Amino acid sequence: MSTKYKATTTEEAYFITITTVGWIDIFTRLNQKEIIIKALNYCQQNKGLEVYAYCLMSSHIHLLCKATNGYILSDVIRDFKKFTSKNIIKVIINEPESRREWLLDYFQKACQHLKREQQFKVWQDGYHAEIVETNWFIKQKVNYIHNNPVKDKIVQFPEDYYFSSARNYAGLQNDLEVILLDLF
Repeated sequence: MSTKYKATTTEEAYFITITTVGWIDIFTRLNQKEIIIKALNYCQQNKGLEVYAYCLMSSHIHLLCKATNGYILSDVIRDFKKFTSKNIIKVIINEPESRREWLLDYFQKACQHLKREQQFKVWQDGYHAEIVETNWFIKQKVNYIHNNPVKDKIVQFPEDYYFSSARNYAGLQNDLEVILLDLF
């Protein structure tokens, strides 16, 4: 796999987007969103992940983040994707889900081309990591991340979307703590 868009260094911040296969809208249910938030919390507490901005949409998550304490972001994201994949499938199987058969079939077919043995594939390969090098880039990406739900007409104001760090920056309650950046 090419390293062009891969976070292979430590202590550098990246803008990344992690997307479900086929852009499937899996994060429309609270139980699926909670898997992602809990996994990010775990990575923050145990894998040196620092999150500066995020937004969890129905089929993807945007993060402005970095790995610290000797961790490499590509390893953290690999583990995050593996863990959340298993838990997403478990929730589809064990909890009420009107699209159960369709989702499981789709995620099974998504891994048929893989060389390694795998039953389900939830996430697309890669995560399009872009290294953060300027303050302008940071501001642009934070604005992009926070305005994603506004652009999709889910909310009128960024801070109204619960699964976004726009709430943290507005001083509102959120289930995922972030490191606030001085953007002005």
